[in-house]
Amino acid sequence: MDLSVIILNYNSADYLKKCLESISKSDIGNYQYEVIVVDNLSTDNSIDLAKKSKLLNVKYLILSTNQGFAHGNNQGLKEINSKTRFVLFLNPDTIVQKNTFKKMIEFFDKNKSVDAATCQINLALTGKMQPECHRGFPTPWNSLCHFSGLSKLFPNSKLFSGYFMGNLDKTVAHKIDACVGAFLMIKKEVGEKVKWWNEKYFFYGEDLDFCYQIKKQNFNLYFNPDCNIIHFQGVSSGLINKSKHLSKASRETKIKVAKASTQAMRIFYQENLFSNYSIPVRFLVMFGIKILELQRVFKAKYL
Repeated sequence: MDLSVIILNYNSADYLKKCLESISKSDIGNYQYEVIVVDNLSTDNSIDLAKKSKLLNVKYLILSTNQGFAHGNNQGLKEINSKTRFVLFLNPDTIVQKNTFKKMIEFFDKNKSVDAATCQINLALTGKMQPECHRGFPTPWNSLCHFSGLSKLFPNSKLFSGYFMGNLDKTVAHKIDACVGAFLMIKKEVGEKVKWWNEKYFFYGEDLDFCYQIKKQNFNLYFNPDCNIIHFQGVSSGLINKSKHLSKASRETKIKVAKASTQAMRIFYQENLFSNYSIPVRFLVMFGIKILELQRVFKAKYL
């Protein structure tokens, strides 16, 4: 087995079905792949719809509790073929292009230094590349430049645009610090060495932490612009402005996700970055996260 695709589903309506049907059209050559759909206690009919897709040979794992994104993906890992070479974590609200799987496997095989990789992720509603698929780590300086708007004033500056690594040429393959979990492919043995997903995160932040562990253990994460997927982004959470009209997330879910997104920031800083900074800087970081949390919860409640 060459590739095991894990798709974690939560109330994705018919997007999961569309995702599976796009996979069914994949030209993967002589490579072999499998698909495992893990459902995180959805309350809609997304799984019933998915089972009507044209993609056969899909294994469904229905969880009895929703313990978050990291936990769900780790459960899916228990179902993969033991001899698989690569694992791809893929969001249900994505459309895979015909040659994406084939090109990604070839990218790994031709470049032995590649331990993990993502492709170019294009947003469905804008056609533009999703910035989070090509990003740096949120150090206090990178975060300050991003949230203050400095990075927008100097989008190609290594000093000011480190949050999304804006100084790098996105037309050629290269190393990056981190990517979004909507499409993250990794060698199976590398995933085992970094111990897969950190279940302290519920929703948001776990992909950033995963990428941090990859780099911390001296493995290489690459951005490959030679293939792409389409991402609807925010279907499950309902918090993304440009796609919230597509989401059926309840207000309760939106508030929960808003809190989880900022709690993820706290966990990431405390576990990975705090030891690098002084007490005053730590205080300012936590204060900034609290302000952001209040803003996001207010937006989830009233907007």
